[in-house]
Amino acid sequence: MHASAPLSLRLEALDVWAFAQLESLVGWLRRGWIYRQSLRGPITDRLHVAVDDPSPKKLEDADNLFRRRFRFAGETLDVKDSASIFDAEMPSAGFAAAIHGFDWLASLDGAGGDAARLLALKLAAEWLKRNRHFTRPAWAPEVTARRFINLIAHGRFFLTNSDLLWRSKFFVSLRNQSRVLARTFASAPEGLPRIETAIGLALAGIALNDEKSIAAGMTRLDAEMNRQFFPDGGHIGRSPETLARAFQLLAMLAQGLEAGGRVVPDSLRGCMDRIVVALKFFRLGDGGLTVFNGGTESDPKLIASLLVRTDIQSRPFGHAPHSGYHRMAGGKTTVILDAGNIPPGPFSTEAHAGCLAFEMSAGNQRMIVNCGAARTGQEHDEAWEAALRATAAHSTLTLADTSSAFVLPAGFTRNELGARLIDGPQHVETTRAETAEGILATGQHDGYVPNFGIVHERRLAMSPKGLTLTGLDRLSPVANHKGRGRKKRNACNFTIRFHIHPDVRLSLAQGGGSVILKLPSGEGWRFRCGGGVLSIEESVYLGGGSVRRTEQLVITGQVKDEDVECAWLFELMGGV
Repeated sequence: MHASAPLSLRLEALDVWAFAQLESLVGWLRRGWIYRQSLRGPITDRLHVAVDDPSPKKLEDADNLFRRRFRFAGETLDVKDSASIFDAEMPSAGFAAAIHGFDWLASLDGAGGDAARLLALKLAAEWLKRNRHFTRPAWAPEVTARRFINLIAHGRFFLTNSDLLWRSKFFVSLRNQSRVLARTFASAPEGLPRIETAIGLALAGIALNDEKSIAAGMTRLDAEMNRQFFPDGGHIGRSPETLARAFQLLAMLAQGLEAGGRVVPDSLRGCMDRIVVALKFFRLGDGGLTVFNGGTESDPKLIASLLVRTDIQSRPFGHAPHSGYHRMAGGKTTVILDAGNIPPGPFSTEAHAGCLAFEMSAGNQRMIVNCGAARTGQEHDEAWEAALRATAAHSTLTLADTSSAFVLPAGFTRNELGARLIDGPQHVETTRAETAEGILATGQHDGYVPNFGIVHERRLAMSPKGLTLTGLDRLSPVANHKGRGRKKRNACNFTIRFHIHPDVRLSLAQGGGSVILKLPSGEGWRFRCGGGVLSIEESVYLGGGSVRRTEQLVITGQVKDEDVECAWLFELMGGV
């Protein structure tokens, strides 16, 4: 419903564009001999520390690399034996960042052996030959930082026995890269890339024995931790998966500091401790993370390995007020409700219009989900991305087939600022009560007030043992909305969606008044509703990292001049 970007964002985009032009000019200067002289300084001949990378390693990934098949950022590119991946046309910016960031090192290090070592050495040599001096995207700050992190975690296995002359050139380049990284930090994208850039700079200083890089990286990291992490441990982008990646990077830095004989600052330890509690908050029954705001489930083994890296033993709390989420847990049932605003400006480029959506697991099985995000090669498809970020792709209510927030439309502003989420709810109110009768969480938002003059309220109540989840969606027309009183309001259609995990099977119960959800374990749940028309429709799920067909429960109805309520219930069949 928004054909153009707001004026304020267009002006911001002009500022970003101007900064990019200046960066382009400075980039040209950085490639020159005079600038390179300013990078001179001591050079080490080895990486002084190594850190553990807990990311899962798959032999299949290494096998693909041996066959010259590069699979990163949801893209696949086959390269002939006589060619170099660094001469190929990169299919996407994400793919290029992974290749230049040495993401392939983890798989080869995991495979081990001479073949893997020689291939890693060959790829590193090819990169150095083409990128010895400053160039983009290879020397972009977030890419350079990623390359340092991968090298410090996986580089020793191919650098140790490499040719002395080549290794000398490589470490000259690393010295230069760390110094340029310190100077280009401000051009790194907002959000997680800034965290990664600061950590990469600090780790580079530790590994290369460069105290200035350590100090610069830690100073920048302190600033970003204060900006990006809430007191409840959540991340400003509101993505649980982003939170997990941030913790992984912070843990690697803490390990690097200790390995280098340095003290881990209290600010870093305190931030990690808060994040651990938040990660527990966002876990569902299968050990993975809930799928909100551009994230995926993540690997349960990875999440478990991250959680054991601190000695924090506290149980997850029920309400994350700064992050804007509620957690309801009873028996083997877990529900996570999104009751927060969209992230501010630059932190909303991957956020979704899912206010008052929830996800639910029964035991170790996900049952109610959101559709997820494009992470399988479709990220270049703006229409696909917009569909997955829309309200309809979430287990919540939509009005007139319209989202409660909108992705910035294509054009100059989006090109400069990214695909921000705009015009979302301005006021999200939420309450919570826990009694002997169970947990009650409520929320309401005004995302539909500007266009329709209607407030959406949702109430969720879970029984003490998690055997039932009762919901109520209420639509309340606003009395003083523009135009109301001068003409009669037209009826407006609403749709309440419950996206079902692909492993769960749906079937209409006898009589058609309810739906049975059959879990892989054999457990059955019954769904009933009142106040709308119930149907089963097709859906899609990308929360696990691949596209899977699934189904959704859909309730439809209309709202006009009076409040409308739709009640619904999930109950465990045979539960006591």
